[in-house]
Formats: sequence, C-alpha cells, structure tokens
Amino acid sequence: MYIKKILLAIVLIGLVAGGIFAYYVYQAIFSPNTSFESETAVVYIPTEGTYTELIEEISPLVKDIYSFDRIARRKGYVDHIKAGRFVIQKGLNNNEIINTLRSKNSPIQVSFNNQERLENLAGRIAKQIEADSISLINAFKDSSFMQANGFSSHSALSMYLPNKYEFFWNTSAEQFRERMLKEYKRFWNEKRTSKAKEIGLTPVQVMTIASIVQKETAKVDERPRVAGVYMNRYTNGWKLDADPTVIYAIKKHRDDWSTVIKRVLYKDLELDSPYNTYKYAALPPGPITMPDISSINAVLNYEKHEYYFFVANVEHMGYHKFAKTLAQHNRNKKQYVNWINKQGIKR
Repeated sequence: MYIKKILLAIVLIGLVAGGIFAYYVYQAIFSPNTSFESETAVVYIPTEGTYTELIEEISPLVKDIYSFDRIARRKGYVDHIKAGRFVIQKGLNNNEIINTLRSKNSPIQVSFNNQERLENLAGRIAKQIEADSISLINAFKDSSFMQANGFSSHSALSMYLPNKYEFFWNTSAEQFRERMLKEYKRFWNEKRTSKAKEIGLTPVQVMTIASIVQKETAKVDERPRVAGVYMNRYTNGWKLDADPTVIYAIKKHRDDWSTVIKRVLYKDLELDSPYNTYKYAALPPGPITMPDISSINAVLNYEKHEYYFFVANVEHMGYHKFAKTLAQHNRNKKQYVNWINKQGIKR
C-alpha cells in the first residue's frame, strides 16, 4: 500500500510537471508574442545577415525574446536566415513570426521621377532598397553593360523610365539594373519602335527630345504641341534653341547640379557644349533628364502644326504662347520679358 502511494504520487507529480511543461511549450509556441501597438511592424534582414543581427532587430518587437529564440532554434531557423523585408502582424505567436521570416519576403513599391543624372537616380533608389548608392552608380555606369546593350555614357539615362515598380527590398544593384533594362525593352516594343522610325528618330533620340519637352512644360496636355515645335525645327534643320539644354550645359560645365537657373542670359548661349542647342543644330548627345512616359508619347504622337516658336504665357501661367513667325514670337516674348523684369528675376 505504501509503495502504491509512492507510485501514485510520482505519477501525479509527473502529470503536473508534464502539464506545466506542456503549458509552457504551448505558451512559447502559440501565445501572441508581439509588443508593438500598431497593426504591423517591419523587419529588415540584410543579405548575409546573421541570426545575432536578427535578434537585435526583432527584440524591440516581441514581448519575450527568450521564448522566440528557443522556438527559432527548435524549428531550425537559426541556420536558414533569409534576407528581405518582412511584415509582422500584431498578435502573431512565435511560430507564426518565424514562418513569416522564413517565407514571406514582402515586396515594396519603388518609384523615381525625373532625375537629371545617374548619380541622382542612384541616391534616390538607395533610399528604397538595400543596395547602396555606390554599388548602384557602379552598376549604372558599367561600360561593358552599356556597350552590350547599345548605350553610351551620354545616353544611359534613357534606359530608366520614371514610374512605380515592385521590387524586393533586398534587390542588388545589378538586379535593379537588369529589371530596368527589361522594362525599357518592354516599353520600346515593336509598335513604339516603328512609330519612332516613322518620324525619323531612334528611341534614344525620342527620349532626348522628350527630356526637353519634359523640362519645358509641366502641363501634360500641352506636351504634344511643344513636341511639335521641336520636331518642326529638327526636321527642317533648325537649331532647337531650347533653354533647358543651356541650363543643363551650364550645370554640367560647372559640375554644380544644385544650382537653380530661372533665366537664361545671352552670354549663356555662347557656352561651348554639345548640349547647347543654341550653338549646335544636332540633338544633344543624350537626355537632359528622365522624361515621363507622357513626354515620350508626346514626341511619338507630336501635334502637327506650323508653330516654330513659343514662350511662357504670363496670362495663363504654366502654359505657353505659340507663334508661327518670328515677328509674332517677338511680340509674345516682349510681354514675357516685361513680366519677368517686374518679378526681379535676373538669373
């Protein structure tokens, strides 16, 4: 009888201990273990990131880092860290958090607008994905890549079409570049390439004129008309006489891309640069900015008219007054010059 009591006690103690252990295991695996108040939190794991780095990253986001660590080790996650951006939902348990980190790399929307240089683009993209600006600019300016794909240092900017794209955060510089090349080729399909050929331009030349149109007017509805002016000048052998190209030439000459020039002076027109379309009749060697798709389409579908001149319309700000003759243009220009003088804009 005494032995039976001892055995019963041992069994009861075992059951209690087992129950406590089972409860602890259940709590460790299945109880919510997030400590943030928002609906989600984001964990970034860099390429070749270590488990130690992950623990440092996720510690502020969980209530019990020790239970997370034990479950992570039990599930074998410690030796299978994956890089990426992972969205942790509020209220997830350790098991769910680890499953998220294992297999749910969440994409992001990467966007960029009308950058003037590859350096600016690299800086913009580096703020959105893991690749840093140095690796990006090196990838963008890789001479072997440019030569293999028909670009030069002057025209390479045309490969990057301003838009919004879906990427994984841990995208490398080379992966970003390859994706942009794919998007460029997708954009320049047979239909658009044929249309460019019909108007006597290559895709890069279209992008170059589009970049000038982009700088000339922010009004999308006016861009086909502005493009028509430049196409009239170009097809008739005129110089483009485009102020934005002079401004670009000045910035490039000074290597000062932060300067703001609101007024082009007569002395600026003498700057000897292939980008100065007041001095040279040829198109600039490449785009002076990344044109929007709307500007590219404005060139491909430019408005057919007889205008050769235009100047800012001070009576309808943002738009321009167009003229067929120099005499008419000079009248319009006088009105603009009077207005800009009143504003005290000297440079």
